[in-house]
Amino acid sequence: MFKNDTKSILLVGVGGQGTILASKILSEGLMRKGYDVKMSEIHGMSQRGGSVTTHVRYGTKVASPIVSENCADVLVSFEKVEAVRWLNYLKKDGTLIVNDFEIHPLPVLIGAAVYPDDAIEQLREKVENLKVVNATKIAEELGNAKAQNIVLLGTLIKATGLTNLDWESVLKDIIPPKFYELNIEAMKKGLTL
Repeated sequence: MFKNDTKSILLVGVGGQGTILASKILSEGLMRKGYDVKMSEIHGMSQRGGSVTTHVRYGTKVASPIVSENCADVLVSFEKVEAVRWLNYLKKDGTLIVNDFEIHPLPVLIGAAVYPDDAIEQLREKVENLKVVNATKIAEELGNAKAQNIVLLGTLIKATGLTNLDWESVLKDIIPPKFYELNIEAMKKGLTL
């Protein structure tokens, strides 16, 4: 009898935050562990600071790469308002990992909209399993804010219990050598959160 052990992870952010790279590293690690992995990227004007979402599903046998609404075991948001925007994809008992970071979209920058000051509070009211991380600040302290994606990836790995994979070798094969040490440190930090 086939058992459905598929897990669904949705990573959301803004263009330039490294959402897709984090998803590729995650998918590669899962494949090396022997999982069937499906990944799908959606770039919504990502070159101009628009939303970027990546669906990653893994298990014994995965039929589709797309995470449906109310089906994500884990939602990882690289920006606060993106977490609010995509919250309807998280399962009732799912885990939300959110970077406590703001990127103001164009409507806010031109004064046509207001960035909500209470995004984290909105999330706390709706999500029981919430992990708020200041990944950008941690990455800056390590020397490069762009490593925020790997801090968040480390946090995701810990939250999903996937710590028994050789993530360092996955990083070594994907990350350019000059950024390898920084990213190893970023992942180690994420794994402590």
